[in-house]
Amino acid sequence: MHQKKHKRFITTKIIAYGFILTILVGSLLLMLPICQSGEMEVSYIDALFTATTSVCVTGLVTLPTYLAWSGFGQFIILILVEIGGLGIITFTMLFLLIMGKKIGLRERMLIADAYNIDTSRGLVILVKRIVLGTLAVQGVGALLYMIVFVPEFGVKGIWHSIFLSASAFCNAGMDTMFANSLEPYVFHPLINFTSMALIILGGIGYPVWWYFLERLRLWKNNNFRFIKAKSRMPLSVKIAVSVSLFLIFGGMLIILGLEYNNPDTLGNMNFWQKLQAALFQSVTLRTAGFFTIPQENFRISTSIVHCIWMFIGGSPSGTAGGIKTTTITVLMLTIISILRGRDETESFHRSISGTIVRKAMSVFAVSFTVLLVSTIALAAVQPDANFMDCLYETISAISTIGLTRAFTGELNLLGKIIIIVTMYIGRIGPISLSLFFNTGRNENLIRYPQENVSVG
Repeated sequence: MHQKKHKRFITTKIIAYGFILTILVGSLLLMLPICQSGEMEVSYIDALFTATTSVCVTGLVTLPTYLAWSGFGQFIILILVEIGGLGIITFTMLFLLIMGKKIGLRERMLIADAYNIDTSRGLVILVKRIVLGTLAVQGVGALLYMIVFVPEFGVKGIWHSIFLSASAFCNAGMDTMFANSLEPYVFHPLINFTSMALIILGGIGYPVWWYFLERLRLWKNNNFRFIKAKSRMPLSVKIAVSVSLFLIFGGMLIILGLEYNNPDTLGNMNFWQKLQAALFQSVTLRTAGFFTIPQENFRISTSIVHCIWMFIGGSPSGTAGGIKTTTITVLMLTIISILRGRDETESFHRSISGTIVRKAMSVFAVSFTVLLVSTIALAAVQPDANFMDCLYETISAISTIGLTRAFTGELNLLGKIIIIVTMYIGRIGPISLSLFFNTGRNENLIRYPQENVSVG
């Protein structure tokens, strides 16, 4: 047990320091004249903000990507997004494989810990499949985008398509075309559904990929005949898929109901356009950051729902942020089990260990505390901003969403620093944050007698 905790501690340090180093290098590169378009004045804090939002795959920007950065600068941003989306550990392993280096036991243990896998077998193949699968999905997405963007933008449409596809899959929420995201394509089915597919595939998590690809391989090997699975679907995969579907379609129905007659959002659309726009908004709340409707136009009641959905985010071991679908599920199931008078948390005829329950509580508590502190701090340094704008911005930052109520561009120096720190904490995760400040030697060898405490 101690060895496992120590391994987790080392992995966390590598991830935490790796992201800091990547952000700093990225910010320095973006300060080079070759990376800037010359259309706007770029300060170092804006370069640092852009590097952070890219590596943390958030999407909040203080300067329009298409206007402030040159083609080379946009390429640097794309590389930072890919590093952030794949993860420091995976990207490092990919670099070693490209260089022809042997992946030793230590590196395999880091990969296993990064993806919460109990075995060290087949991890190099896993990394290759993740990278190849990522590139394949992004490639298909780019080709679909080109159908629209090449006729509209000419040769530049190829670059716009590549960048948008990578950004959508990595849930980065950035594009190189407009200052108002995908708002010009609010009624375009191909752009909407391609973006939604990329967002979902990136945010669902690699373990889900792994499971269904294995099932597809077995199906293919059996001449495409249906065969009963020899091993059951992992509980984490069941939760990730079922809760994701519930949040996507449940969110769509809630948004559709609350905004149906709002002339600033869905009110002037026909039914099918409303359905598409509501579905896109629900999907992008899973930590994508793109929008087809300005976020400040939504009613306050809808914005509150947005905040809840953003705080939950996507699924573990993927490109999405938030506290994750599995975390909120474990918490809700624990509450239900307590109300029913049961001692164990159960899901799909399986019990969930107390360790996992405590971890879920820790993730929620740390994330909520960071959210509370950052919101209060942002409201203090931005006295003219209203509370909903501040809350939306900080939830968007800690959950690495990238949606804003037209507030990011109004941030002052202190406001930008607060959001930078919040985005970083959101990307490395609350548990990693706790371990980052840990000494790594917390063996609890002493056991104290229990005593009851009145609660509630």
